[in-house]
Amino acid sequence: MNARDIIEAFRDAMHESRIVPPAVIEADGLLHRFHVEGDRRGTLNGWYSLHLDGRAAGVFGNWKTGLRSTWVADGKRMSDTEREAFAKLIEAAKIKAQAERRAEHEARAIEARAEWDAAAPADPAHPYLTRKGVKPHNLRQRGGLLIVPLFDAFGLLWNVQRIQADGGKRFKPGRAGGLFSPIGDFTNPAIIVICEGWATGATLHEETGHPVLCAMNAGSLLPVATAARSAWAGAELVICADNDRQTEGNPGVTYATAAAKATGAKLIVPEFPEGVAGSDFNDLAAIRRKGARHGE
Repeated sequence: MNARDIIEAFRDAMHESRIVPPAVIEADGLLHRFHVEGDRRGTLNGWYSLHLDGRAAGVFGNWKTGLRSTWVADGKRMSDTEREAFAKLIEAAKIKAQAERRAEHEARAIEARAEWDAAAPADPAHPYLTRKGVKPHNLRQRGGLLIVPLFDAFGLLWNVQRIQADGGKRFKPGRAGGLFSPIGDFTNPAIIVICEGWATGATLHEETGHPVLCAMNAGSLLPVATAARSAWAGAELVICADNDRQTEGNPGVTYATAAAKATGAKLIVPEFPEGVAGSDFNDLAAIRRKGARHGE
């Protein structure tokens, strides 16, 4: 096989593993990172290394999913020497990538803290807060945007979420996993409530008085609950799920259940009347308020 055929065969192997390869593949024996289709913009979770010296061979994978696959031009298994060389290359690249991610997250965190410091306390009459029927609590505001702070368990602000008047939400680039927006007093709490969205958390805090950690999405429930279990070891954890009844697999309940089992937390799922729309505890509170207005 010539160099072009080898590269195309390597590209085909990546496709077979459901990884869309980059437009250009360098067969220089070095480890290269690339963006994986469907991942967040700017991420480089895909990686590969391909050499043509001697017996052409390569390795590729996805650091986000954990996929790793080796490839040899003649179809035979890699030798122990080849496998060891690739393993060392990948480990060195992982360490370098982790350092780069840390540096990027720290730089983004500085930007997020500057934006947070420059913002004013949120207006209680902001359209989003009015529509959700909650107080602003610790939110801030810049122009028409609500600024939601995202902290780690050590109290460091790493990122912010921006909420528009119409409810549109966007995170700043940077660290997101394992972060949360806290509502309430976390001084020796007896109970800590964990949920997905900020408005849901505000509702839960206002109705129960308990401090709440807003994980911002279902996938973050487990890392946030794990961090809470470590940071507030004496507190009882209660995970309040989103009941995504209309979504296949009900991700809100699925992720919340897994997080509760892994951390020993209690699980509460909102139940809705037949034929009534809604998925979270803010929706449930809105239905109850509507019923009260109509004397139901």
